Amino acid sequence: MNKFCSIFSQILQLFPRFEFQQLVKETRAERHARGFSCWSQFVSMLFCQLGRANSLREIAGGLRSCEGKLKHLGISAPSHSTLAYANEHRPWVLYQQLFLKLFDRCRAQVGVGKKKFRFKNKLMGIDSSIIDLCLAIFDWAHFRRTKGAIKLHLILDHDGYLPSFAVITEGKVADVKIAKQLKFDPGTIIVYDRAYIDYELFGRWTAQGVYFVTRMKENCLYEAVGEREVPKNRNILKDEMIELRGYKALEKCPFPLRRIEVFDPETEMILVFLTNNLDLGATTIAAIYKDRWQMEIFFKAIKQNLKIKTFVGTSPNAVKIQIWTALIAMLILRFLQLQAKFNWSLSNLLALLRLNLFTHRDLWAWLNKPFETPPVPYEPEQLRLNFA
Repeated sequence: MNKFCSIFSQILQLFPRFEFQQLVKETRAERHARGFSCWSQFVSMLFCQLGRANSLREIAGGLRSCEGKLKHLGISAPSHSTLAYANEHRPWVLYQQLFLKLFDRCRAQVGVGKKKFRFKNKLMGIDSSIIDLCLAIFDWAHFRRTKGAIKLHLILDHDGYLPSFAVITEGKVADVKIAKQLKFDPGTIIVYDRAYIDYELFGRWTAQGVYFVTRMKENCLYEAVGEREVPKNRNILKDEMIELRGYKALEKCPFPLRRIEVFDPETEMILVFLTNNLDLGATTIAAIYKDRWQMEIFFKAIKQNLKIKTFVGTSPNAVKIQIWTALIAMLILRFLQLQAKFNWSLSNLLALLRLNLFTHRDLWAWLNKPFETPPVPYEPEQLRLNFA
């Protein structure tokens, strides 16, 4: 007698069906649907990510081979043509809203004890990554004359390093154009690289009480208006107050900024940082930018472990659905990794999870002790009737 449903079913419990159906109604995703529900489509696409299926036929065949174990998931195995039609026509906005709901739930359960820095400000990272596509097949994804691509713009919450929001655009869209459309709460610290440098954006965020930390461009014109004390026995070479100069620079950003020079002993280079935060120490500013490397680690992890470089559909809607499902799967994996007592690496967690998706065990007991023999379920003895 099984006391638990499958591990895949327990993972899907992170998505309450009532909330899911509300999102389906709000996005009108099941309009003109005939038999194949949005829940079945979502479970199929999540199986594509966690089971690493390479095509629609592998998704349909993999689920059909487990047909006897799908009843508790609330679905039946779809045909590959039905799934292809749903991915092409049903709105990808449903998966975006589902991702945001899951992020709020995971962030509430991760807790406050995971913070790396002492300051109370929210630390967020912004970056983007190019996903190459074949222009002959994805003729809508224009990037260069003979090359197609899309770009994934991502905001990473450094409390647990959870992806908090994403924007998917064509590959030629500039990073700073997306950054100007984003809004952050006052007191938030944004860390990013030099691709997002824009004086108007500096002035807007400073006026809104949003802090930023970035690298300074070598051709940046400025004037030093003051100098701050440099901490001793640190790699800080200079900490000075500056004002931007150049064509309309002071008009776009009329606020004083900090320019910090740091010597990196690993590369033996001098790094120059620019920030509008006047309270944190120079060493903390350097450590904040160093933590930006987690963005690169995230992009590397999602491209290596999930289905985001090859796609099971060719339309823009199908591509966006698969990318949003990959972000949902990444959020699930990071959440399980943070909650587990076992020291999982992301790749090992996904590999063993793929092998045990339809195993009937307690998810959290398996996460904490994955190599322990499962307990034998208790089977009560049949009572004998005395007919004498």
